[in-house]
Amino acid sequence: MIDVYSAGTPNGQKVHIMLEECGLPYRIHHVDISRGDQFKPEFLAISPNNKIPAIVDGDDGEPISLFESGAILVYLSSKTGKFIGDSDREKFATLQWLMFQMSSVGPMLGQAHHFRVYAAEKINYAIDRYTNEAHRLYGVIDTQLSTHRYLAGDAYTIADIATFPWLRSWKNQGVEWEAYPHAKQWFDRIDERPAVKRGMEVLASRSKPMDEKEREVLFGKTQYARH
Repeated sequence: MIDVYSAGTPNGQKVHIMLEECGLPYRIHHVDISRGDQFKPEFLAISPNNKIPAIVDGDDGEPISLFESGAILVYLSSKTGKFIGDSDREKFATLQWLMFQMSSVGPMLGQAHHFRVYAAEKINYAIDRYTNEAHRLYGVIDTQLSTHRYLAGDAYTIADIATFPWLRSWKNQGVEWEAYPHAKQWFDRIDERPAVKRGMEVLASRSKPMDEKEREVLFGKTQYARH
């Protein structure tokens, strides 16, 4: 059994989807990041960066704990032999697009979402900066998908699993799908997968609007204190 410490955010959702795609048994532990669960000592012991998701896998003898969603996806691919490719060429194609999601898609789209929706002060420079970067990244994805069925080639991989949840908030990122038809076809294809639907439902009922106290936990002094 894999214990999953997570929340209903894109980084959590990608791991939920992967577990469903692989058919692995898992047990969900909700980490309420708006209430500060991510700062509790027991969570920091497995995720020292105080971010979800994290897992503890006790299936193969001594338990192994992992944080960082990309590392978790690679681990689960290694464990099951699924969704990463067979040859070195296929594996590194997958890993480069996974790194693209981890280094660019997640951070930049997250900033676009933050400054457009969550920031208490609307800063035009920041909104323009990250909205423009969102458009650039969607363009990179659309160009890749104009000649490939999936991000790393013709096979569905952890690169697609990692990227898909981040593009679900396209409207909040200032993007319209009409400009990215290949990306939209890819998005719709993944959205119809039964395991993706199941993964997206995990912890979905726990999502709720934030009040000011919860906003401070996520974006204020609490986040930047040393725990």
